[in-house]
Amino acid sequence: MNFFEHQDKARQNTQQLLGLFALSIVVMIFAIYTAALFLLRLAPRIWWEPQIFFCVSSVTIIAIAIGSVYKIFCLREGGRVIAQELGGRILIADIANPQEKQLLNIVEEMAIASGVPVPEVYLLDAEMSINAFAAGFTLNDAVIGVTRGTLLSLNRDELQGVIGHEFSHILNGDMRLNLRLLGLLHGILFIYLTGNLLWRMRDYQSREQKGPPLWAFGLALMVIGWIGLICGRLIKAAVSRQREFLADACAVQFTRNPNGIASAFEKLQRLDSRLISPQAEASSHMFFGNPLNPFFWEAMFATHPPLTERIRRVRGLNTRDLAPPPTRRSHNSDSRTMGFAGGSPTITPEQVVNQVGSVAPEHFAHAQALLSKLPESLRLGVREQHSAMAIAFALALEIENPQVYERQLVWLREVQPNEVVEQTLTFSHEISQLDPGLRLPLIDLVVPAIRKLSPKECHRLRKCIQGLIVATGSFSLWHFILQLVLWHRLQSCIDPAATIKVEFTSIEDIWLDSINVLSTIARVGQSRPDDIAYAFRSGVFRLPGAGKQATADTPVNCNFSEVKKSMERLRLAAPKLKQAIVDACAHTVLLDNQVTNSEADLLRAIAMTLDCPIPPFLNSQRRITKARS
Repeated sequence: MNFFEHQDKARQNTQQLLGLFALSIVVMIFAIYTAALFLLRLAPRIWWEPQIFFCVSSVTIIAIAIGSVYKIFCLREGGRVIAQELGGRILIADIANPQEKQLLNIVEEMAIASGVPVPEVYLLDAEMSINAFAAGFTLNDAVIGVTRGTLLSLNRDELQGVIGHEFSHILNGDMRLNLRLLGLLHGILFIYLTGNLLWRMRDYQSREQKGPPLWAFGLALMVIGWIGLICGRLIKAAVSRQREFLADACAVQFTRNPNGIASAFEKLQRLDSRLISPQAEASSHMFFGNPLNPFFWEAMFATHPPLTERIRRVRGLNTRDLAPPPTRRSHNSDSRTMGFAGGSPTITPEQVVNQVGSVAPEHFAHAQALLSKLPESLRLGVREQHSAMAIAFALALEIENPQVYERQLVWLREVQPNEVVEQTLTFSHEISQLDPGLRLPLIDLVVPAIRKLSPKECHRLRKCIQGLIVATGSFSLWHFILQLVLWHRLQSCIDPAATIKVEFTSIEDIWLDSINVLSTIARVGQSRPDDIAYAFRSGVFRLPGAGKQATADTPVNCNFSEVKKSMERLRLAAPKLKQAIVDACAHTVLLDNQVTNSEADLLRAIAMTLDCPIPPFLNSQRRITKARS
């Protein structure tokens, strides 16, 4: 399955989760109803009392709903809530030790290689076992948590395998499913907590009241809540086991090194994966290894497959089967592929779609090469709040146009302190010396530090960048890409409660938006009117139902503001529609077998805004081939 099929599968699992949850509620209603009959001394003479059943059903559903809604509300800020509840401490590069810096470097490399924003990393200092987790509702609010024991016990290859496993959960849509599961099952836990409260009131009631003992009903609720807990374990086991096998396989696919993750499993066997945090029960399905004490019924209720089976499967994977198919070379010695001479490999639109949400060793190598090219000042600057802001401002400056550059600086001095302006000047000169292909990854590198700002400060930063763009008197393609990606990455910071739901399942609903995007891509990649029209039509014909739509032969006239609004609507499309849009964009770009840096950046920016993480393989192909020629 590719990225989009995994997303659809995650949505189907969510529907199954709701069905299992509803079944658990029905079981608990009948259990509480039976307890109420005994409490009222009606059983075993009477087993059916509609009024009592209605009251029990209503109260139970309301109680579970309150518990679930409360937990979902608490989780609205995403994965960082889970990390903090588990006792996690966010890692800051400036004060990190060598082991912690190694972890941060691996996470950065994996993020750049896969095209996702760099997630925040939390260290669970009190946990000396080997374990890790990924949590979040979207790619933009994802966090990775790692126990102290993982850093102390694993080498770099093993740690890379564990992080690759967690990135699979990020890329395959498992995080959202896991958080929803956590929120829903908290409602069942609420029944147990209610029973515990009534049980603690037993002494007070025995002295002051007469009648049916509430403490007995509380004890029954505790037992029923425990049954609900078992039902929750069953639900988590049903949802998460196969996802764990998939994440293990993806970790091998990402690294081409089955020994890394297999060795981590073997160390986990010899050592331990259990957590001491009381929150481990609720979030047990999120972890790399089972964080709970094993029971005799572990095979039925475990949220994770047996380690021996996971090791056997990982060791049995053939890395040659996981490698991408060999690319075909042109038979024409005069042909130019991907804009380069010499018979370099041809990248097809199908490969672009299949690369979404995937990571390969060559992507790692490219990410490491990119990071190694950054000056030390930029490498350190992206990890500190104020310098990260200065880098974001520097990315918006037009240093090649002295008059525009001066206007931008005049405006920046009016709204920012002198030290920020001076940092921006320094960074702008360094960025101007970099390979243009580094600018897009640089956006993702500054995002984690900027996310630590308050929503008000993030909004102010956006307005400042907008002001720098307005000061140019024009709106360039790079400014459009910068806004598109940075605005998208910071959305969870500016509006933590915002959620993205699928609203469009038919291409008719987003047809005009797709046309706007394809029109823009065709104009960026071609210069002659006939070539622009041909590239545009080639992309349109890849959209589903293109033959039924009234489509012009030439691109529509639209500005970047209209395209940005279209992108906001396309984000609400179903995964399969997003796949069709990315495929159509790739056909438009690759029609002439030549890809400029602007086309590669725009294609990646569109895919990233659609939450379809795409590795920078187009840019890496350009640089690799150029180096050979």
